[in-house]
Amino acid sequence: MQYLSGIDRARAALERGDRFPAGALSAAVAESWQRCRDLGLDPRATPQGNVIAFSDVNRRRETNAALRRLALAEMQLLHSQIAGSNFMIALGDADGVVLDTISDQRFADSAAGRSIIPGSVWNESDRGTNALGLAALRREPVAIYGREHYFSCHGHLSCMAAPILDPGGHVLGLLDASCSEEARQQHTHALVRMAAAQIENGLIFQERAESFIFAFHPRVEYLDTLSAGLLAVSQDGEVLSINRPGVHLLTGLPATLGIHFDGLFEAGFGTAMDGLLSGGVIRIRDRAGSGVFMVCRQIGQRGIVERPQRARAVPAVLSSPGTPDFVCEDPALKRSVADLARAVALRMPIHVAGETGTGKELMARHVHDLSGRKGEFVALNCGAVPEALFIAEIFGHERGAYTNARADGAPGLARTADRGTLFLDEVGDIPASAQTALLRFLDSMEVRAVGSQKTHKVDVQIVSATNRNLEEMVASREFRADLLYRLNAYTVRMPPLRSRSDFALVVQHLMQKIAPGTAITDAAIARLSLRSWPGNIRELQSVLQRALVRQHLEFVDEESFTERETAPEDSCEDCRGHALSRHKCREIRSVFRASGDNVSKTARMLGLSRTTVYKHVR
Repeated sequence: MQYLSGIDRARAALERGDRFPAGALSAAVAESWQRCRDLGLDPRATPQGNVIAFSDVNRRRETNAALRRLALAEMQLLHSQIAGSNFMIALGDADGVVLDTISDQRFADSAAGRSIIPGSVWNESDRGTNALGLAALRREPVAIYGREHYFSCHGHLSCMAAPILDPGGHVLGLLDASCSEEARQQHTHALVRMAAAQIENGLIFQERAESFIFAFHPRVEYLDTLSAGLLAVSQDGEVLSINRPGVHLLTGLPATLGIHFDGLFEAGFGTAMDGLLSGGVIRIRDRAGSGVFMVCRQIGQRGIVERPQRARAVPAVLSSPGTPDFVCEDPALKRSVADLARAVALRMPIHVAGETGTGKELMARHVHDLSGRKGEFVALNCGAVPEALFIAEIFGHERGAYTNARADGAPGLARTADRGTLFLDEVGDIPASAQTALLRFLDSMEVRAVGSQKTHKVDVQIVSATNRNLEEMVASREFRADLLYRLNAYTVRMPPLRSRSDFALVVQHLMQKIAPGTAITDAAIARLSLRSWPGNIRELQSVLQRALVRQHLEFVDEESFTERETAPEDSCEDCRGHALSRHKCREIRSVFRASGDNVSKTARMLGLSRTTVYKHVR
């Protein structure tokens, strides 16, 4: 006879309507299953998820604004700690209504991810046994692993939730981490509990800004940890707030709001304050006779004593050699990059094709990193060099080789890139007269400066890029076929942002580059995904920057992108008749407005010169 585990026997009993076998379930799960059974819920059915109106979600967000601001910061940190593990972090209010989520894209795209959305209600009576609903009922951290969920369709999920309580022990909100695995995630459960405790402490500091706040613990080395008690005290010594560890440490004493400091500690309030305000750690006894160390963390009305701050920045991840410094999870892009290292090892010229703003230069720099070359990465925008000077720019020139030549000559970019990489951007704009010389150079890797008889052998990795269709240019005789075949020995195609399956990862990656540690919600990413993105990643970066400038918040949600539609005429006269120029102009003018009409700030945010910005906004 096949041996059945405790959970197997329990589920079999549940679906037959029998009593649950003793010891097969924790008391919390067994009691929850029984409540669900009493409600007539069928464990084999699919629960009908209740989702409230978005206007109600916004009202609940406003009601919990202080909690939400602190929670989103913790959720971002929590997500960074368990990123890559197919997780979703959710914030719920006291009723179990989800307010915000931050997730890995794979989980967000799953059936479970699509059911945990802002406005979804996760109470026990509708959703059966689940961590969010049970944590709200029990007012304590709960983990529901796999088939401990009441509904069998949730059997592949593991969910860990912790309530966020006020000093009176009432539920303010709920923090949940869910993953698509049945395995027990003890480490994650601990992280969720710590994050909830951090939010509770943050609320005390936020809501008691005018009070004294003391940290206390029997061991001095624990004063800077989440195990320490926090006590908010008025100027007269009345206890206004106390955190959960504080209540626990004062077990047996009347640690309730409104009691005086002297009712909890033997040392009088005045005597204790003399030592605490000097900035030192004091040792006093509570009324039960236990000794504790105490330190002042906030001086009411006068300021804050320096206290440990939890790091908000996302921990740095050391990428392995050959890993791109950009998101590369889209299957089409992954296929293009798969054999790139081998092509570089064979010294093949690499061609990067893609629309404007798709990240062609980032890919070129990745090629340079893959090559392991010690020389420089040298970039040339082929469309920005006058035709008459193009050859001299690449190959250099001797002194006096032509009118306006540098007095001491110039080595040229090809020699500068020796033992490194020469990146020819906008290669479709290479003048016809220079294409022959470039082809000869690619064949021989020999450089002869303008006005010189000497040749120099160089060792250069060639990378080219363009947003134009070179095949069509060859057909129309604007580009040499033999030069194209020489440049595109190995081609990487950068997909447009609108078609990338890893869009959410791109957004999260950019957010962490622009504002490390700043949370962006799944709802915000979903709203961004609806746009067409003609400017691709460059445009997305500008939109995120504008949202951060405009919001003045520590997080970005979907309301951050409810900017007014840009009027067709919102571009300068020179750009109005050209689609690409018009789009770029609108982007510059929009960032200019968001920065308070600051030309320098706009130029810095968009990576442009001040002259270019001024040309579009004057």
